[in-house]
Amino acid sequence: MDLENVLILIQKELRDALRNRWFLLYAVAFAALSLALAWFSVSGAGSYGVAGFGRTTAGLINLILLVAPLMGLTLGAMSLAGEREKGTLVYLLAQPISGAELLLGKFIGLALALTAALVIGFGLTGVLMVFAGGGGDFAVYATLLVLSILLAVASLSLGFLISAAVRRAATAVGLALFLWLILVYFGDLGLMGTAVVLRMEVAQLLTLALINPLQVFKIAAVLNLRDNLEVLGPAGIYAFRTYGGALWPLLLGLLSIWVVAPFLLATRVFKRRGVI
Repeated sequence: MDLENVLILIQKELRDALRNRWFLLYAVAFAALSLALAWFSVSGAGSYGVAGFGRTTAGLINLILLVAPLMGLTLGAMSLAGEREKGTLVYLLAQPISGAELLLGKFIGLALALTAALVIGFGLTGVLMVFAGGGGDFAVYATLLVLSILLAVASLSLGFLISAAVRRAATAVGLALFLWLILVYFGDLGLMGTAVVLRMEVAQLLTLALINPLQVFKIAAVLNLRDNLEVLGPAGIYAFRTYGGALWPLLLGLLSIWVVAPFLLATRVFKRRGVI
C-alpha cells in the first residue's frame, strides 16, 4: 500500500467535504444547537456558578445521539455510491492506486471531516462556557467529545458499507436514513416497548442495548458523567453491578468494533461489487 496515494485521497475527501452542502448544513446545525444548549444551561441556572460543563454535557448527549449518527451515515452513504453514479469512481481506479488505498483514503478523509465538525462545535460551546463563567469538570466534557467522534466514525463506517453495496446515491442515502431511524427507534422507548411485549429479562435487555452503537454511546456517556448507571434503570444498574470496572473498556471496545468491522466488510463488498 502506497501511503502517499492514501494521503492524496484524504486531502481530496477533505476538500469535497467542504463543498458538500449537506455536510456543512449538519456541521453548522450541530454547532448552533450546541451553543444554544450551553446558553440555556447558563441562563437557566439562575447564576453562572451553578451551570457549567457538567450540565452542558448532560444536555449534549441527546443532541449527539441524533445528529452525529445522521452526519456519519449520510456522509458515508454518499461517498462510494455518489462517485459510482457520477462515473468518477472508474476514473479514480484508472489511476495508479489500488482499491484498498481508495477506500482507506476516502474513509480517513471523511472521518477527519466529521472530527473537525464535532471539534468546532464542542470548541465553540466550551469557549462560551468559559467566558460565561461556567464551572464543572472539563475532562468529562473532553471525554464526551472523544465518545462523540467514535460514534460519528462508527456511523460513517456503516454508511460506507451501504455505499459499497448500492449503485445510486439516492438509494444509499435512503437506506442510511432508514437505518438511522431504526437505531434511534431502538433506543430507550423502543427497548422499553420490546421488553414489555416480549417480557425480557434484564440481561437480555442489556444485550439488546449493547448491539446498538447509539445505546453503547449513551451508556458510556452517562457513565462518564455520573460514575453510575442508576439513571438508566434496571438495565443500567445490572450492567454496572455485573461488569464493574470492566464496563468502561467494554463500551469503548464495542464502539471501536463498530468502527472497524463495517469498514472491513465494506472492503469485501466493494471488491465483489466492483465500480459498476
